[in-house]
Amino acid sequence: MSSKDHVVARYEFKGLHFEVLVKPDLALRFREGDKKVSVDDFLVSDFIYKDVRKGLKASPEDLKKVFGTEDIRVIAAEIVKNGELQLTTEQRRALLEAKRRQIINYIAKSAVDPRTKTPIPPQRIEKAMEEAKVSVDLYKSVEEQATRIVKEISKYLPIKISKALVTIKVPSEISKRIQGEIRKLGDVKNQQWLSDGSLLLELEIPAGLQTEVIDKVNSLCKGAAEVSIKVI
Repeated sequence: MSSKDHVVARYEFKGLHFEVLVKPDLALRFREGDKKVSVDDFLVSDFIYKDVRKGLKASPEDLKKVFGTEDIRVIAAEIVKNGELQLTTEQRRALLEAKRRQIINYIAKSAVDPRTKTPIPPQRIEKAMEEAKVSVDLYKSVEEQATRIVKEISKYLPIKISKALVTIKVPSEISKRIQGEIRKLGDVKNQQWLSDGSLLLELEIPAGLQTEVIDKVNSLCKGAAEVSIKVI
């Protein structure tokens, strides 16, 4: 692994310095609370240093004093969550662009035009962010920044983060076979089996996913389902 693939995560406490080598993209995801990323995913070496460049390892006494443990993975998690990543300019630029794309996609899935109640294309959201000169914080989560950014771009684009209730009536001939797939499309708020064997489901979804969910239902039901949507 080359030096471009990893960076130093640094943590300081009362004059003591602790460093660990990590993969920057995975470390950032872990820091943001991504449950799919473990310490082993981002950790490059099984050592806690006081100076990586000089190869000086932190003493067990200092580790115990500051972190209350000598467990490398517990300490590495603490350093990544509460310390600082020493990124190169190129790495920071690339990660900021990736975070920006994530935010745009998140807003596109979560927001609608309040006048028409319809989803807003990512390209329009991106243009509004450019017009508003929106800043993206590398260390804050996508969800945390989305609310602020929607408020900032609302001066340039009618937009509101909303939910939608999707009511789906699935015919009896296919209802039992595909009910599991339909339920995965959103948060089930109500489910009712009708006397004729058909299934009536009410799902809550991010409002920006209306078109995607309708297309998926039509694909699963071969166009036989009845679908209605109410933006809330």
